[in-house]
Amino acid sequence: MTIPAYASAELIKLALAEDIGRGDITTRATIAAASRGTAVIKAKEPLILCGVELIGYIYGLIDPAVKIVSARKDGEALKKGDIVATVSGPCRAILTGERTVLNFLQRLSGVATLTQRYVAALDKKSKTKIVDTRKTTPGWRTLEKYAVRVGGGSNHRFALDDGVLIKDNHIVAAGSIAAAVKKARVAAHHLVRVEVETTNLAEVKEALAAGADIIMLDNMDEDMIQKAVAAINWRALTEISGGVTLDKIPALSRLGADLISVGALTHSAPAVDINLTLTAGK
Repeated sequence: MTIPAYASAELIKLALAEDIGRGDITTRATIAAASRGTAVIKAKEPLILCGVELIGYIYGLIDPAVKIVSARKDGEALKKGDIVATVSGPCRAILTGERTVLNFLQRLSGVATLTQRYVAALDKKSKTKIVDTRKTTPGWRTLEKYAVRVGGGSNHRFALDDGVLIKDNHIVAAGSIAAAVKKARVAAHHLVRVEVETTNLAEVKEALAAGADIIMLDNMDEDMIQKAVAAINWRALTEISGGVTLDKIPALSRLGADLISVGALTHSAPAVDINLTLTAGK
């Protein structure tokens, strides 16, 4: 099976090598090489499914004789007890790949599920989007940002080469917001937009005067955010960031900003409960 575009073959091979080591001692000792069986992968709690295509890819690396049947698609809302997929073939291969398959499914579905909760919390009349950050598990960024999209969210920049984001330390080093923006304009080509992190209204006005394309409103209270959005008046995109929690989303989404960035979507998403159970064997 072809690897999904959002996944890394190197990462998956590393995960399998990490888990299998020199071989699955327990499975080899207790199950005959000729033994074949069927297993079901089930949701053990309500969740947004993510990573279905990885099941077949991972098992294909272990043993191409393993067959996967699933009518599920990423982004589906599953109830407790819903079947994600049926796995059939050599029992040894099914059990050897179980933990790696579940680790990917549980983690990615966890990110998608949490993201969906944040998106659902937006005020129904709001046009504000929920976006992620670079606070991802090392090596998992493409996977986790895919899971954010599956959950209904949007992506911020993928990496440091993906866009200019002038933060507090850049401003200190450059001397001012204006100086940092000017240097960024010289260094970046015309297709790259420039975002500036601000913490008060004076910085917002400086970023706007410097020609920032996007202005981050970092760790501001609701009153200051509202004033900042009014001052910007659509001359730049606005992003609320810092200390954003699920309970704050309804109110924040009514303040008129374009984006709300949430690091928790990836750095704090709990894995959901999905299991694999062998239902038949011989």
